[in-house]
Amino acid sequence: MGNAGPTGLKERIAAELAAVRERSLAYTDADDDMLVRQHSLLMSPLVWDLAHVGNYEELWVLREVGGIEPLRPEIDHLYDAFKYPRKDRPSLPLLDPAEARKYISGVRGRVLDVLDRVDLTAPDPLRSGGYVFGLVLQHEHQHDETMLATLQLSRRPGLVRDGELPPGRPAADPEVHIPAGVFTMGTGGGTGANPWAYDNERPAHRLYLPGYRIDRHPVTNGAYLEFVEDGGYRDPRWWLPQGWEWVERNGVEAPLFWTRDGDIWWRVRFGREEPVPPEEPVQHVSWYEADAYARWAGKRLPTEAEWEKACGGRTYPWGEADPGHQGRWANLGHRAARPAPAGAFPDGASPYGVEQLIGDVWEWTDSWFQPYPGYRCFPYEEYSKVFFGETHRVLRGGSWATHPSAVRTTFRNWDYPIRRQIFAGFRCARSEE
Repeated sequence: MGNAGPTGLKERIAAELAAVRERSLAYTDADDDMLVRQHSLLMSPLVWDLAHVGNYEELWVLREVGGIEPLRPEIDHLYDAFKYPRKDRPSLPLLDPAEARKYISGVRGRVLDVLDRVDLTAPDPLRSGGYVFGLVLQHEHQHDETMLATLQLSRRPGLVRDGELPPGRPAADPEVHIPAGVFTMGTGGGTGANPWAYDNERPAHRLYLPGYRIDRHPVTNGAYLEFVEDGGYRDPRWWLPQGWEWVERNGVEAPLFWTRDGDIWWRVRFGREEPVPPEEPVQHVSWYEADAYARWAGKRLPTEAEWEKACGGRTYPWGEADPGHQGRWANLGHRAARPAPAGAFPDGASPYGVEQLIGDVWEWTDSWFQPYPGYRCFPYEEYSKVFFGETHRVLRGGSWATHPSAVRTTFRNWDYPIRRQIFAGFRCARSEE
């Protein structure tokens, strides 16, 4: 986006703002009870997410960049993601659905006025290259993906559209060799290929990695089912102590939303019950489950450095071309409400031949979420800095629900190792002897 020139960039930002708002309104096009109800203690009511994206936009675009007086300062604390935990948000005096839609519409109109007059070539890092607009765009798309997770947890049918995906194809070699050597991890400053990259993706730095092998495709439901049927959830050999304690305490027997009926495994997907498709990447598994499967398979999870190196040092594994909404390279942007079969996007392979690194499922890695050497917080600590440490595991690559503008090979996601409601799967790696 940073190479379009100021006028072209503004037009592109305006179009992206319209598209993301259309998406947010589509996911909240439901009756008021559906929007105000809490469908899981892990998630906010949908109406909270809807007003929150507008409040975030007001804080950063209108107040920080536009210098505009607060529109509704009395609601700031209600939509501060760090003020109240998700489980407590239904009890807050939130805007009702009609009020939330009116509020975010009023904010958006003023945001477009700010966009019209702001200098995107200014040296201020919030203005330069339209960074603040990239910030709010990615933020809203991330909440749209959160809304999809909430809609899945609601088990209400008929609210989420599906779509068509290309067929999969078998891999001649299920693993890919990545040679030893130095590569550049992360991204640079505010100009170049990733002008809207977050602070946790920076700075770019050189790393040496020994040679290793990594799965060509994410682990599929069919492969994971072999672990389940082999008693993987009943054998502590494969689990870290914390993971085994989690399995026993919660009675976990399979990925979230899976149930067995005789010899057939079924899943619930957005309110529809269907047989588990063996060719799709497994999703709704925790880090503990991914780690246990990898041990059972005689492998391990890749580090995030190994995952990123396998992408080949590009903005996307296939190169610099924007994946778009219906690209031939990846399953992104809610093209369909599920992962694509393994092997469905050969054109999206990295230079090494690793496929489906972007889209389909977020991929758990073996790494804790830590800052890179030389990390500098920008523009606020609560996006990245407060999560650093050995509590959150890194996920990479985005899912079918992730918008193309909110993912790239350097993008880092993170969550607690017990989380399963997210659209997360994994692939395995192994060290060379």
